[in-house]
Amino acid sequence: MRTLALLLTLSILPLSAAPDWRSAPPEDWRNLFNGRNLDGWVVKLAHHELGDNYADTFRVENGVVRVMYDKYDDFGARFGHLFYNQKLSHYVLSLEYRFFGEQMKGGPDYARLNSGVMFHSQAPETILKDQDWPISVEAQFLAGNRTTMNVCTPGTEIFMKGQMVKAHCTSSTSRKHGDEGWVAVEVEVLGGERVRHLLGGQTVLEYEKPTIGGGVANGFDPAIKKDGTLLEDGYIGLQAESQPVEFRNIRLLNLSGCMDPASPAYRPYFVHRDDSRCT
Repeated sequence: MRTLALLLTLSILPLSAAPDWRSAPPEDWRNLFNGRNLDGWVVKLAHHELGDNYADTFRVENGVVRVMYDKYDDFGARFGHLFYNQKLSHYVLSLEYRFFGEQMKGGPDYARLNSGVMFHSQAPETILKDQDWPISVEAQFLAGNRTTMNVCTPGTEIFMKGQMVKAHCTSSTSRKHGDEGWVAVEVEVLGGERVRHLLGGQTVLEYEKPTIGGGVANGFDPAIKKDGTLLEDGYIGLQAESQPVEFRNIRLLNLSGCMDPASPAYRPYFVHRDDSRCT
């Protein structure tokens, strides 16, 4: 009974306040993309081995990451992701995206003017050759008179106001976007506690407890998909699913660090203690 009471108490405790990361100086933000090449990133396309950047799907041109299909004959269900090579837990990811051109022949209808960034993803090296989607959570980017910064859950579940969300994708409260050029977005990830999607500095979607479970992802290693496991960290991956798209200004602010105010490494916006950073 004591255990049950504790669980019930924890389930109704309010979430922690949003970290004040707006106060972070520019030098605290880390550029994840150097504007010249894909160093620090690795490609995984469905039906290809890790690191096989088939037909230069992901490339760098004019200082941006581009998803291109001009060397393809047919899409061939090559759903792909460009993964950053570091596992992350508490952070803010900031980037800009822009759609351009025509969708690749053979791509599914829903993928037109559709991309996104995956986070809390399984490690790229654990994604099997023919697996379509990584077990992860997606901040979904859309145009074509649709909301953007939605959430989708391949192989995962999320909660809103204490209730599991049954839908695979849930729309944000953003305005509907046409094809208007670069869009600046942010994703605030607080480990396994809470995620916020921001557009123009305003929160357009918020949810809790990203957890392994559910369907949609196919061809995965069953040893990786341990349903009910809270996702407290993972990898980020830029998406390629048949629509040409560009990404730029990909930056990360770590919210995990030294929380000792006496240390010069202390930052007031940290929300997750890592005393190894105090030295």
